[in-house]
Amino acid sequence: MTYFATKELSRAFGGVVAVDEATVEFQQGKVNGLIGPNGCGKTTFFNLVTGMIRPDGGEITFKDGDLAGSRPHQVALAGIGRTFQVTRLFPRMTVMQNMLVAVRRRSIRELAANAVRGDDVARAEGWLERVGIEHLRDTEARDLSYGQQKLLEIAGLLMGDPELILLDEPAGGVNPVMVERISTLVRELNAEGKTFLVVEHNMEMVMSLCDHIVVFDRGAPVAVGAPQDIRKDQRVLEAYLGG
Repeated sequence: MTYFATKELSRAFGGVVAVDEATVEFQQGKVNGLIGPNGCGKTTFFNLVTGMIRPDGGEITFKDGDLAGSRPHQVALAGIGRTFQVTRLFPRMTVMQNMLVAVRRRSIRELAANAVRGDDVARAEGWLERVGIEHLRDTEARDLSYGQQKLLEIAGLLMGDPELILLDEPAGGVNPVMVERISTLVRELNAEGKTFLVVEHNMEMVMSLCDHIVVFDRGAPVAVGAPQDIRKDQRVLEAYLGG
């Protein structure tokens, strides 16, 4: 059974081809990496497979179901969750309120009135403790450091219990201590059965964290393999160094 793959996936913006008939497969139960130079199509690829934008053509397969053209909520219901390069939180809501919004069953009015109790709160407290920010539960999201905001976004994502987690530049804008903290969390969750696809420019993080790496250039994969193979692949060097 194919787990997560695309076949001839394409998207152009005007005359610019962002993703060019990309055919690629990612491995179940692994930490997959998606790397490449700026402007190579990584974020557009993420947006396509999570339903943020519609493809011009091609297939997106997840557990043998075709997600091409699905809306974001349909992708989430299928078991795929994602974070963003720039965190998407409610800045004037508390950490706990942001967690409960992530469940997608609570109204803003309920949250503002602190009217939510029960299992959702207990689960939120558990995930906040897991990522290490439980002591900030009553702090407004805008008052968190950027690294703490990244942790909150991941914790909120985990409230939906996704099977496949897509992380878009989790190390971007955070200090080395926080990078290691996020890496440790990914390793732990992967050991518990979560599959990951990570877009990241931090090559040290990618090479130490990922089991399987796909390299994009000009909207399509140019190399696929284990970290030790990707390091010495001439096509990868050419993509990053411009030939």
